Amino acid sequence: MSRKAATHCFRSHCTSLLLITHYSVRITFLKEKLLARDDLIPAEGTIIDKQPNAFFKVQLDNTQHVVLAAVSGKMRKNRIRILVGDRVSVEMSPYDLSRGRITYRYK
Repeated sequence: MSRKAATHCFRSHCTSLLLITHYSVRITFLKEKLLARDDLIPAEGTIIDKQPNAFFKVQLDNTQHVVLAAVSGKMRKNRIRILVGDRVSVEMSPYDLSRGRITYRYK
């Protein structure tokens, strides 16, 4: 990868650290940024409301917490239908606990 391509790749991921000029520091920073996907918080809940564009409001079990959740890509691909009242499994990011991704619909 050329130096110019690495700079472009770096700029597309982060705009706050453009002043770093050392090549290895850029690659290390990009690798650390991509590890945040593993830190998802799993939860289960019930669909309480349907929103436009495949979004749903999910009330988590044993709490009053409501999450705005989207349907995951594999569920869209396999055309899994979700209705109000269904029990689902939700993954939430630790950065925003009010949004999530529906990964499984229980039968």
